[in-house]
Amino acid sequence: MAFLADALSRMKPSATIAVAQKARELKAQGRDVISLGAGEPDFDTPDNIKNAAIDAIRRGETKYPPVSGIVPLREAIAAKFKRENNLDYTAAHTIVGTGGKQILFNAFMATLNPGDEVVIPAPYWVSYPEMVLLCGGTPVTADTTIENGFKLTAEALEKAITPKTKWLVMNSPSNPSGAAYTWDELRALADVLLRHPHVWTLTDDMYEHLTYGDFVFRTIAEVEPALMDRTLTMNGVSKAYAMTGWRIGYAAGPLPLIKAMDTVQSQQTSGACTIAQWASVEALNGPQDFVIRNKAIFQGRRDLVVSMLNQARGINCPVPEGAFYVYPSCAGLIGKKTPQGKVIATDEDFVTELLEAEGVAVVHGSAFGLGPNFRISYATSEALLEESCIRIQRFTASLG
Repeated sequence: MAFLADALSRMKPSATIAVAQKARELKAQGRDVISLGAGEPDFDTPDNIKNAAIDAIRRGETKYPPVSGIVPLREAIAAKFKRENNLDYTAAHTIVGTGGKQILFNAFMATLNPGDEVVIPAPYWVSYPEMVLLCGGTPVTADTTIENGFKLTAEALEKAITPKTKWLVMNSPSNPSGAAYTWDELRALADVLLRHPHVWTLTDDMYEHLTYGDFVFRTIAEVEPALMDRTLTMNGVSKAYAMTGWRIGYAAGPLPLIKAMDTVQSQQTSGACTIAQWASVEALNGPQDFVIRNKAIFQGRRDLVVSMLNQARGINCPVPEGAFYVYPSCAGLIGKKTPQGKVIATDEDFVTELLEAEGVAVVHGSAFGLGPNFRISYATSEALLEESCIRIQRFTASLG
């Protein structure tokens, strides 16, 4: 359609949203469908956070907020970064957006020029390359492997960097793989970045509080403080506090970048919802026992799903360090046929036939830039996860 912007031709719709919508449509038709596509905790927002929002309404906190966020929230963000990540930011170094997605988009919009490259390790969250393209940049994929835990190596990063590279995007724990970087792994990447002072790092730490076992979360500016002047550290309340619908993301970084992002946001949405911001103040400053309790529940779900998937014919499911996703390989099933004679040629074929045969909705790995894999979100009940895995086992056993 000639009326539409050329930029739209460079973008693809979100595969994760498309899967969720397909599952809803099939359910509306009466199909028995279990959707494991959404990256959303099934827990309710804690009552103390809800009450903080209600109190804010009653106080009349319903006017336009400052573009970069209300002062109490920006102060809480700076305190969080100091308390949990050993990062010394003032409130002025922080910015609040309508979800983490807006923070990322504004950072790219404020910095990318045509020809600028953004290195994105694959598998990646589906929105990273599309945002880069919409903002005029060029996404450069740096592949990882299942053997190295889907983590970017120093060698792969060095190879991906060119004189045109402006950003490296890091996501730990990762959506879709659940992979999380240790101190030593980040140290090796930081050493590469120190040799390339023109490259900035945008680190998406949205799943910070969802790591399991003895794993200790680290962020790259904490590992190498010399990178703070060219790092944007992004986070939010969506995952850890079950606040996806409140739409609050935040970040901290160098003042010139934060001011540029403020300028973009001032002409875009202005400040995020005041009520949601006051709720987020309570989330960051209030009791954290909810986070610890839910993390234990997620770990039990992870262990269940990994165990059952590894019992399915042709499936290889690594144990992720964090988030609430697994990213199993279905390479052992490529070339197999369904009982109806349909050949499984790709991971997209696999998830399509799985949905048709067993009513389990998952997302194909090629949507995340690396296959043949598929992503399962285990942010749902153990009963549904167990039933889903039984169906997957049954489906893989039916392939000839």
